[in-house]
Amino acid sequence: MTCKPCNSKHFQNDFNNWTSGNDKINKFIQDTQLNANGNHEVKDARWIDRPIREWGIENQQRKRYPKDKECKPCNSKHFQNDFNNWTSGNDKINKFIQDTQLNANGNHEVKDARWIDRPIREWGIENQQRKRYPKDKEVALKKFDDFVNFNDVLNEMVIHLKIRHTSITFYGITQDPETHSYMMVLEYATDGNLLEYLKNNINWNQKLKSLFELSLRMTNIHELDIVHQDFHPGNILSFDFTYSMMISDFGLSKLIGANPNNLEKGNIFGVLPYVAPEVLSGEEYTKAANVYSFGIIAYEIVTGFPPYPDIPHDKDLAMKICNGLRPKIPFHTPKLITRIIMRCWDARVTNRPTFKELGDELQKYNKDYFIHLCEGRNKDSEIVIQIKKAKEFSENQESTTTTTTTPLNYQTHPQAIYTSRLLNFSNLSKPKNEENFERELEELTESMSLENNNKGNINLSRNRLKVLK
Repeated sequence: MTCKPCNSKHFQNDFNNWTSGNDKINKFIQDTQLNANGNHEVKDARWIDRPIREWGIENQQRKRYPKDKECKPCNSKHFQNDFNNWTSGNDKINKFIQDTQLNANGNHEVKDARWIDRPIREWGIENQQRKRYPKDKEVALKKFDDFVNFNDVLNEMVIHLKIRHTSITFYGITQDPETHSYMMVLEYATDGNLLEYLKNNINWNQKLKSLFELSLRMTNIHELDIVHQDFHPGNILSFDFTYSMMISDFGLSKLIGANPNNLEKGNIFGVLPYVAPEVLSGEEYTKAANVYSFGIIAYEIVTGFPPYPDIPHDKDLAMKICNGLRPKIPFHTPKLITRIIMRCWDARVTNRPTFKELGDELQKYNKDYFIHLCEGRNKDSEIVIQIKKAKEFSENQESTTTTTTTPLNYQTHPQAIYTSRLLNFSNLSKPKNEENFERELEELTESMSLENNNKGNINLSRNRLKVLK
């Protein structure tokens, strides 16, 4: 027989027998212990042996959990004891590794920077040894060339740690034994990148899911005030694209408010079709620039075609983008999706949506269409109606035309480059929209408002008929 509420009383009797060394922490612990009840487990603040489970009436002693319980927070202590036994050969990297290890806790995995065997899972109490994951885990190594600014390397590692649940897993750093170049140890994405995946013919359920998840990932990144400076399908990776996707390659990304990147003004590193026009013309990367890139990626997800595959990706294209050139969205594309893409492409930067706004809208479309597929409901949902029409058009076109260009047979110009490179353009004009862009976007918005109003009137009429019956 145990008396869980007795925890509070016995903790209170012990208040004068311990201190954390900090009055505010003492008060926090004491308040927590005084509120101890049977609805949650209360742990001993000193953590000398192991977590306290409850107060035992029969022997007037605290009952603790078994001694063989793993102590994950011990990682930090044992890493610290090992600081003098190793060096990376670089003081800045030493400090980065040590700061990371000191923050080791049970909420995330901390990896051994030397990566001798395999990732560390936790500290084992029973044998006083680090427990590691299985040896057969594949990893990717990202090697840094000698000319790369070392502060940029550290910046990328810091960002990876800040967004560990949104980016590809970052295990730590290692060193090439021959060249002594530093390398990041990253989780290997077995399904490759989005650029390659989109060569498959994916269905509308997967398209909406991908758009929603990508907007969610970027929302998380922007909430941490991080701007990705090389956002394109080649840097979107996955272990299984039907399940999830992760953002990668933060080498050029920046924390807003931190020192700007060292690239000279006018020099941009990226994939031309995905770079926002204001960045091409010399402005700083902003969150809105990421939204523009998302719009191009969304076009590619929806149509299956990369942007501008049939022309050279050169200064002439950069000039045209600044003057309002955008990929041609097929007219049968659902209007709801077309409007999202066009809003992202707007040369008027302040008119672009945020990723939070995009995520909220895409979540609704994704949910409505998924429920329709699974349960047959939501037949009146606008996204369901529009996708049905789009599918019917595509099927009819395939049956009547034998020479249609598809994502499986399009030809790519030899100078259409979809890998990151230095884009050294100058004297580009101030960005603007094409002549009819704003009118078309406004008409799309108005038609959506009209459809929503009509749907509301229909529902109101149905309710009145029910009342009359």
